[in-house]
Amino acid sequence: MPTTQSLLAFALVAFLMVLSPGPNMIYLVSRSICQGRVAGLISLSGVATGFVFYMLCTAFGITALLFAIPLAYDALRIAGALYLLYLAWNALKPSGRSPFQVRELPKESPHKLFLMGLFTNLLNPKVAMMYLALLPQFIHPGHGSIFLQSVMLGSEQIVIGTAMNGVILLAAGTIAPFLTSHPRFILLQRWLMGGVLIGLAARLAFEGRK
Repeated sequence: MPTTQSLLAFALVAFLMVLSPGPNMIYLVSRSICQGRVAGLISLSGVATGFVFYMLCTAFGITALLFAIPLAYDALRIAGALYLLYLAWNALKPSGRSPFQVRELPKESPHKLFLMGLFTNLLNPKVAMMYLALLPQFIHPGHGSIFLQSVMLGSEQIVIGTAMNGVILLAAGTIAPFLTSHPRFILLQRWLMGGVLIGLAARLAFEGRK
């Protein structure tokens, strides 16, 4: 099974990925504010289902890839570091936006809310890259089944991601107006996020091969 250090480190990455600006967060916050918290939670259930789909596909794929190609780990490590730098740039660039900058959405039925949450997640490249490029960095081949470690780490991300998204969308109606009237907090959030992502990218890029 994954080491305690790996579980804690991946929990930090999962937490930061939830908070980084992206389609899932922007959609869930906007949906919650435009149509209410229940609509936001229904949409979140669709997002969580998308996470499960990606996690299982990646767990099978990583298991096969790391056994078949000796250099696969190094390739994924570099890809993960580059993607974290890309996320950091999106947070720091002048035109970057906070997930609490709401966009207007029309009201939809519960069935459509679930599907929209699901496809918002499935079509989000950040989710695919997180599982494919970042998950292997926290897997130790000598600590048991790679598939089981992948599922455990992926499940950890799903719990953290779903819980944090739930808390944020429930509080969005209060947080968004506050941040809109205090733009310095949005800027601080973006710079803090970008700095931590750069640090994680450096760790992935320069750590030794497992």
